[in-house]
Amino acid sequence: MDRAKLANTNAFSGNVSAVTSAEDFDRWYADRVGSTLADDLVRRTLGLPAGLEPTSLLGGQGLDEVVPALRLAEGRVLLDLACGRGGYGLEIARRTGCRLVGVDFSAVAVRQARQASDGGDFRVGTLTATGLRAGSVDAVLIVDSVQFAESKQDALRECLRVLRPGGRLVVTCWQAAEPGDERVWRRIRELDLARQLPEAGFTDTEVVDRPQWREREKRMWEEALATDAPGDPAMVSMQEEAQRVLATFDQKRRVLATATRPR
Repeated sequence: MDRAKLANTNAFSGNVSAVTSAEDFDRWYADRVGSTLADDLVRRTLGLPAGLEPTSLLGGQGLDEVVPALRLAEGRVLLDLACGRGGYGLEIARRTGCRLVGVDFSAVAVRQARQASDGGDFRVGTLTATGLRAGSVDAVLIVDSVQFAESKQDALRECLRVLRPGGRLVVTCWQAAEPGDERVWRRIRELDLARQLPEAGFTDTEVVDRPQWREREKRMWEEALATDAPGDPAMVSMQEEAQRVLATFDQKRRVLATATRPR
C-alpha cells in the first residue's frame, strides 16, 4: 500500500484530520478485512468481548457504562449512529434484547455490518441525515464519531429529531483539554458537549471525564507501536496513527456524555 493511501486510512481514534470522507473510511474498513492482528490487539488491550468488531476505542469498561446509560429494554429501538462495522450496537442488542438500527456513511462498513449480523438493519446515512423517521428510536449511541460532523449542532439536533420523548442519547468522544489549543484537531476543538447538548434541546445532560479509559487507550497505542507487522496494511496504518495520537495525547480529555429528549 502506498503512503498516500496509508495517510488516508489512519482513522481508528477519530483524531486524525486526514480522514473525513466516506471514501477514506471505505478504504480503512476494506483494509481491516485482511488483518486479524489489528482487531485482536484492540480487543485484548481494551478488554472487549471476543468477536466484537471494534469501530473505535470504546473499551470493555466503557461499554459496561454505556449499556445502562442508554436505558434500553427488550424490544426497544437503538440507533447506533456512525456504527462502522456494527460491533458495539450488536453487543448492546445481545445484552439488552433491543432492536438495532445502524447508520454509517461508509457503504463498505455497512456491508460488513450486515454480514456480521446476518442481514441486520444497517443503512447508509450520515450524522446529520440518518434517513429515519422522527420519533422512531428509543436511544441513540454515537461512539467516538461526533467530531466528524461539520456542524455538531446539526448532528445533535438530528439525534433529538429521531428520538422518542424521553429517549436517551449517549456520546463517547474526545474534547480538547484546553479549548484554544491548536495542537488539537479543529473538529475536536469544536466539541463542547456540556454547552452544545442543552443548546440542541436536550435535558438531563451530564458530561464526565473518563481518564481510566484513556490509560487503556495509551497502552494500546504503545503496544501497537511495538508490534512487528511490516506487511500488514491495517497494522501499519494503526502504527502511523499511534505516533500522531501519542504526540498530542495529553492535550485531549476522554468524555462520556448522556442526555435525554424532553417529554
